[in-house]
Amino acid sequence: MRNSIMGILAIILGILIMVFPVVGIVAVSFIAGFAVIMLGIWFLISGVAELQVSRLVGVLLVILGIIALIIGFGLVFYPALFAFLTGIVLYLAGILMIIAGVISLLGGLDAKHRVWGGVLGIVLGIIYIILGTYAFHPIYLGFLIGVWLLLTGIFSIFASE
Repeated sequence: MRNSIMGILAIILGILIMVFPVVGIVAVSFIAGFAVIMLGIWFLISGVAELQVSRLVGVLLVILGIIALIIGFGLVFYPALFAFLTGIVLYLAGILMIIAGVISLLGGLDAKHRVWGGVLGIVLGIIYIILGTYAFHPIYLGFLIGVWLLLTGIFSIFASE
């Protein structure tokens, strides 16, 4: 029953985000930015406290906290940064999947599971790179998030039966 309710909510939210993709990206970027700001504050506090024990670790935590605060405020006040970072992550994941797929193919042409794993890695890597290309634009990214929520909601409803 709970999966059905969550599925229906995901479908409604997915449709709303597909209709209003910029609003969805702004909301997701704000939430992610707020979380990164909280993380940055925690790094700063931990870094200052750690300075008494290990100067190197304390300084590194303070630097990490400052970087996290910059990224967090960037996400809160500039939602296009979220689309850019998402595109970069999808590109990198796609490239790594293609490399892993090629390695799997080269390392195990005699093993059937390695061949299929390699082919799947290459195909998924190409799909990730294509999605990364679209994710650089906030409207397309919002639409992709909406589609993901819609599919997640549909699968949640069918999984609960």
